[in-house]
Amino acid sequence: MGKAWHQNSETETLLAHKTNIEKGLSDTEVTALVLKHGDNRLHNFKRKSAFRILLSQFADLLVIILMIAAVISAFLGEPEDTIAIIAIVILNALLGFIQEYRAERSMEALKALSTPIAKVKRMGKFIEIPTYQIVPGDIVALEAGQFIPADLRILKSTQLGVDESSLTGESNTINKTTEAIPHESLPIADQKNMAFKGTMVTSGNAIGIVVSTGMNTELGKIANLLKEEVEVNTPLQNKMARFAKLLTIVVIGICIVIFATGFFRGEDPVLMFMTALSLAVAGIPEALPAVITVTLALGARAMGRNNSLVRKLPAVESLGAVTYICTDKTGTLTQNRMEVQNFSLDGKTLCTIPEVISPNTSWDYILKNLALNNNVSFDENQKALGEPTEIALAQAAIEVDFDRLNLENELPRIAELPFSSDRGMMTTIHRSKSSHLILSKGAPEKLFPLCKTWLNKDKGESFSADSQASAIESMAAKGYRILALAYNELPLSTTEISIEHAETDLVFLGLVALMDPPRSEAKEAVRLSKSAGIHVVMITGDHPATAKSIAKDLNIITSDTDLVMTGQELSKITDIELKKIIHNIKVYARVAPEQKIYIVKALQSSGEIVAMTGDGVNDAPALRSADVGVSMGKGGTDVAREASHIILLDDNFATIVLAIKEGRRIYDNIRKFVRFALSGNSGEVLTLFLAPFLGLPIPLLPIHILWINLVTDGFPGIALGTELAEKNIMERPPRSPKESLFARGLWQHTVWVGFLTAGLTLGIVAWAKNQGIEHWQTMGFTVLTLTQLGHVMAIRSESLSLFTLGIRTNKALWITVLMTFIVHLAVLYLPAMNKVFKTSPLSFFELALCVVVSSPVFISVEIEKWFQRNI
Repeated sequence: MGKAWHQNSETETLLAHKTNIEKGLSDTEVTALVLKHGDNRLHNFKRKSAFRILLSQFADLLVIILMIAAVISAFLGEPEDTIAIIAIVILNALLGFIQEYRAERSMEALKALSTPIAKVKRMGKFIEIPTYQIVPGDIVALEAGQFIPADLRILKSTQLGVDESSLTGESNTINKTTEAIPHESLPIADQKNMAFKGTMVTSGNAIGIVVSTGMNTELGKIANLLKEEVEVNTPLQNKMARFAKLLTIVVIGICIVIFATGFFRGEDPVLMFMTALSLAVAGIPEALPAVITVTLALGARAMGRNNSLVRKLPAVESLGAVTYICTDKTGTLTQNRMEVQNFSLDGKTLCTIPEVISPNTSWDYILKNLALNNNVSFDENQKALGEPTEIALAQAAIEVDFDRLNLENELPRIAELPFSSDRGMMTTIHRSKSSHLILSKGAPEKLFPLCKTWLNKDKGESFSADSQASAIESMAAKGYRILALAYNELPLSTTEISIEHAETDLVFLGLVALMDPPRSEAKEAVRLSKSAGIHVVMITGDHPATAKSIAKDLNIITSDTDLVMTGQELSKITDIELKKIIHNIKVYARVAPEQKIYIVKALQSSGEIVAMTGDGVNDAPALRSADVGVSMGKGGTDVAREASHIILLDDNFATIVLAIKEGRRIYDNIRKFVRFALSGNSGEVLTLFLAPFLGLPIPLLPIHILWINLVTDGFPGIALGTELAEKNIMERPPRSPKESLFARGLWQHTVWVGFLTAGLTLGIVAWAKNQGIEHWQTMGFTVLTLTQLGHVMAIRSESLSLFTLGIRTNKALWITVLMTFIVHLAVLYLPAMNKVFKTSPLSFFELALCVVVSSPVFISVEIEKWFQRNI
């Protein structure tokens, strides 16, 4: 195997690709290379076709059961039932399809934001081409603000700085060189003469030769980890799958018992089969898949208004079950920009720039250094362009009216001694009326040996690096990036200004501390997460000290037992050792991409529901493995977005917390619907099941049951999905991932409400039969419908009374209940509907009696909630 590209010299790299920097490739060579290497794209993501998205909506077990019921209804000559069931299934499929398809379209729009053009030398001239047309051997020009289109070996460089956080997770700009690096195995961050596809040029310019394209790039290698599409079922999907299986077994069992009992009693087999079919229809909540889909879609829409794009509907509910948020630091918890935080002028105390600069020679030189000693430029919108650290220094000077554009007239730059990784510093030289002003900045360890005196001490007192130890220790403990500032003045008569002349006998000015500051809203979001019982863990490629400082500032770390673990330390411990301390680890620093997956899976194996945030290519495998992968839409990469379930359009950690609140609200509302639907369905099943044992005829027809399940259950159930969040929703711990859908009293409620509903329905049927009323079946149908409407109003909250909640808090539900009642009156009083539903008009007294008989359900549920609140 040959040497790695970073080990080759510029000449060796050019010879290996049979090209040169002056001419580049010819059209003939490009054609051959395209055939050999393919185009410069990532090919492992297979976009779902519209047909595949639509087909996936029919994979739910409840939907399959409904389709079987439709076939049986058609076989028995019940076209109304068949049409109604098919309509429900199609509605459910369309809602799911529309949401997922819209999310895919939004993904395409986000993808279009990336830079599509590169400047390449072909036949001796630089031309602009689409990045996918680049081939190995192309000579590419790089400029500030440009995304790097392929993996390049840098041939020429002028202060090239590259943001590689999308690959490495490290937020600091990497300063590039051209010299060969002899070491064979180097991590990406240490390959200083290479530039990688998908990273961004922050400053300077360069010429490089393409050495890898498409899936052969470092970005492509990480993307290969995502080839196997792993779909993680959400807690709701798992619960509904178990519920569907259990429901199927119970319903079929009851149907068999009823049919067998009647058959051996000598009942008409056809009649008993119809009774069994009625039970099957009654037991299966036909509207449940549609209501869940609609509720999730409404939640996704609400999240969209709050900057969260939902790619997969079930992920909305999963957010509500999250127990751990593993979040990236840069851009999510922080502002993704460097900012001057503190200065030290005396080597001990830290201070900020005064709001009003008093006459002070030190500050004058410091601010001139910040304003002039940089290569920041501004676009037509006055947006600063350049290396993030230099932008921060320039902005700090501008805030106190030390603007380079104004100062350059007074102190024009005549020379520059550029930054390099070896020198670790930068110096600019300016001409004033009386002297040459030398302004230097750089790493303290590079600048200190060049300083002779310092301005803040008595004139002539020599400078000592030891004098700065206290300030450096204080700044380092807070995770700051530290720069030293110095200056000198040379006579105007000096004709030769070299490094030896300019950077000798400097006067030390002070230290400046910079940091990517936390988002102002992130601290409150972390507090809210903790109050909701959610653990926040930072996973970053940054230095441990920087990560720890941010974590403390945001209260992610709050005690001595909270640990910071590096990727190197993580690689040395066993799974058993990690499991013992994993709940104490609050920060993971300097981690590799594969370690992020390891962390996520370790938490999942401990029973946690994990949301993982990230924006880089290195985050994508972990985003796919997490229960909820959350990527960034503003500053993230396409690979990360493809792997995620939810995209944050504002790249803000606080948005995740809002999404979790929405997920909890949605789950609560789904539980309310399940409580509503199963209580009603159990009432229907018990009504049909108990009637023969009480000597009553079949009280309901299959069309009655289907109508109740579709209209009376369905539409009010959908309106339940718009119910506002309970007041304490973010003050309670996450529900246990093992918690049943029927936990916290739901199944008990379902049983007693079901028996009460059946008792009231059978009671009115028995009374009507005893009174010789021919339309006794219509009265039973009406009581059953009205009990459902009363029940749905009572269960809007699991604890608060309807009268406390008020009408205005869910107008949709009130309107739906009223419209359902009106439609039911149409079924009772319109001749055409009488024919379809086999109903008869009720007298005013009979209708009023049905209203009174159905009311105990509403009253009983309100009493139950009173006991919950008070006892």
